[in-house]
Amino acid sequence: MNERMHLEQQAVRTMLGWRTVAVVGLSGKPGRPSLDVAAYLQRHGYRIVPVNPAFAGQAILGEPCHATLAEAAQALAAEGGRIDWVDIFRKAEDVPPVVAEAIASGARGVWLQLGIVNDDAVEAARAAGLLAVQDHCSKIEHMRLSAVGALA
Repeated sequence: MNERMHLEQQAVRTMLGWRTVAVVGLSGKPGRPSLDVAAYLQRHGYRIVPVNPAFAGQAILGEPCHATLAEAAQALAAEGGRIDWVDIFRKAEDVPPVVAEAIASGARGVWLQLGIVNDDAVEAARAAGLLAVQDHCSKIEHMRLSAVGALA
């Protein structure tokens, strides 16, 4: 395994150990991958924080949806919490501003879902001290690591 893959697998394990996940691009529409993944994570004990301006003010998975990561971070801070990592369901070209907002919001990691690759955004996140994963599904990784007892 090369160094990059090793670092990414460490980031996967670490982020899956953090429990508060802002899901950017989370849709309330049944059948959407973002809803499936978020519901899976929620069933496995993660707090899901929906972020999608199209659904702002509505509830998705029983949680209030925020228009921006900044709004989500502010709402969590008012409860004494924080965003641990940001699960991103956006096109690759739309990722850089999301990563910038994740950095500004104090998130500890960013996760670009399966099929989403933006090396510049990932490098920006890492340069700011965040963990970063791209082109992996958080649900699949959770299932894989749970199956081998690699998650607490």
